[in-house]
Amino acid sequence: MSSARDWRGLLFVAPFLLLYSIILIFPLLRGMWLSLNQVDLFGAGHFVGLGNYARLLGDPIFGTSLLNTFKLTLLIVPVLTVLALTIALALNRAGGGAAILRGIFFSSAVLSVTIVTLIWRFVLAPDAGLLGEAWQAAGWDPLPFLSAPNLVLPALAITTIWWSLGLPMLLFLAGLQQIPQDMYEAAALDRAGKWTTFWRITLPALRRTLVLVVMLQTAAQLQIFGQAQLMTGGGPSGASRTAVLFLFETAFGRWELGYAAAAAEVLFLIILAVTLTQYWATGRATAAEAR
Repeated sequence: MSSARDWRGLLFVAPFLLLYSIILIFPLLRGMWLSLNQVDLFGAGHFVGLGNYARLLGDPIFGTSLLNTFKLTLLIVPVLTVLALTIALALNRAGGGAAILRGIFFSSAVLSVTIVTLIWRFVLAPDAGLLGEAWQAAGWDPLPFLSAPNLVLPALAITTIWWSLGLPMLLFLAGLQQIPQDMYEAAALDRAGKWTTFWRITLPALRRTLVLVVMLQTAAQLQIFGQAQLMTGGGPSGASRTAVLFLFETAFGRWELGYAAAAAEVLFLIILAVTLTQYWATGRATAAEAR
């Protein structure tokens, strides 16, 4: 009877397991196999072993795309985390005004990447953009944000931060609303200042939320693609080509599916390693504080 119940329980999860295998497990395994072959969109291909990975090690374009991706991640994640936390602290109060402002700050998150890039191309364009017109009115020369190698990554970072602000803000708001109010009342009775209350009560209580936001945003920004493709096309001279844009150009521009799959596997391992390192470091820090 117990065995029958176990099999009936398995039947309930079987549809999910089937879809999960088709949508995630099979593509993952198929990608690993493709990375070991030289294959294009139309040919059957042939096995080359680790040849694609050896090519990646000596490919300066792939190396530059990885470096650009890391730079963008470092530009985006810390600023986005601090800004989202600051806004959440400011809006963590009852009232219609705070609710309206929450909706305004979250509104950018529901836009598609196409709309976001159109908005920011209009803002950043030096000839007829909003910033260009404002700087010309002030007597300054407009900056070519999208065509200068030293400005294009900060421009993409600003665009991404504006677009991605909504979800981290809501996560921090949810974490703030879970903190017991009696802790703040006790701090007020002890005459603790705002900074002391923030560092001793609010921030420790938000530790898990903070880790979640940083891990989610790090994984997301290491896969940044649409902004670079639609705003700059990877230019100028590859200064804004990201790792995923490299995959796209290799697979659908040069039709080298095996080579693109190898690059995708490398990026997957990097994201996995970064995420596990963050999780491990956070766990060590939490364990050290608990001692």
